[in-house]
Amino acid sequence: MHSFGIVLFNPEIPPNTGNIIRLCANTGCCLHLIEPMGFSLNEKSLRRAGMDYVKDVTISIHENIFDFLNKNLFSRYFIVTKYGKQTYTKKKYFKNDCFIFGSESKGIPKDILNEFESQKKISIPMIHGSRSLNLSNSVSIVVYEALRQNKFQFL
Repeated sequence: MHSFGIVLFNPEIPPNTGNIIRLCANTGCCLHLIEPMGFSLNEKSLRRAGMDYVKDVTISIHENIFDFLNKNLFSRYFIVTKYGKQTYTKKKYFKNDCFIFGSESKGIPKDILNEFESQKKISIPMIHGSRSLNLSNSVSIVVYEALRQNKFQFL
């Protein structure tokens, strides 16, 4: 059993995914990748960022977000988006919660965002006018808050 689930919706930049693989290996999270992806898992830049950590991470690839969601793998799902009305620190997280992150250039399409209830949409505060944070940084921020709330008991 993993601590938390991380989902990357249509990831585009291999080093970001490599960094997230490394984060998952060091935090006990599993990683789910939603196709299409902007790279191959064999890509050199992905391997460089993920180093030898890939062997320590459960990575699953899904054809689309609905294929993933229909498998009901997690207790609760949170979608991390700048459109979230509640900041990520306002929720209480539990083992087997899952965090869904959008692609680097497009985020998560509105039709998919609309599938989630507003209380399942969380955001990371930024100054007014900011577009986004780096994907791997965003994943780190949310995962470590969830771990902190649980007194790092899953490490």
